[in-house]
Amino acid sequence: MDVTTLLTLIEHYGYASLFFCLWLGIVGIPIPDELIVMMGGMVASLGLLHPVPAFFVTYFGVVSGLSLGYILGRAIGGPVLRKLQKKKNIEKYLTKSYSLIERYGSSSLCISYFFPIVRHLVPYLVGIGRMSYARYALFSYTTGFIWTLVFFSIGRFFGKNLETIGETVHQYGLWALVSVLVISGLYWLTTRIKNRFA
Repeated sequence: MDVTTLLTLIEHYGYASLFFCLWLGIVGIPIPDELIVMMGGMVASLGLLHPVPAFFVTYFGVVSGLSLGYILGRAIGGPVLRKLQKKKNIEKYLTKSYSLIERYGSSSLCISYFFPIVRHLVPYLVGIGRMSYARYALFSYTTGFIWTLVFFSIGRFFGKNLETIGETVHQYGLWALVSVLVISGLYWLTTRIKNRFA
């Protein structure tokens, strides 16, 4: 699904389309989460949706989709995990997810936000590991708020380059995010300086 199709969905279904596209990310809807969140920021900047409700609906879509993974992990984790382990294309992401959990414990929920696919697997795996919901929520929801705010803001200020930014971040993860933030910050700073001395 591309930006145009996503924009059409948002024009027709408004806030609900933002929420459900993110919530359904857990079942592998073929749209990168980063792109949907940035699209929320872009449509807010265009006046199609109000910025504050658009942000919170987007945030609730992100955290509810990941929470669904956590709940499924606690409820029916083992059988589904065995099926996932048989899929070749998911094996490397499972390995990365296990590695994050082993190395960083609860903090892996924060770190996993910056890795596509892994962000959906880590909540599932910590659910299987019987992490308490309170602990899960503390780490995941706090990071989710910041992660959503960053990408939503990028969408608001750099919406016309949305597809390129979304694909880059989805493909390269954390390093792309850092690069995007640095470039975005420099662009914003130079624009402010130019406007001040114009």
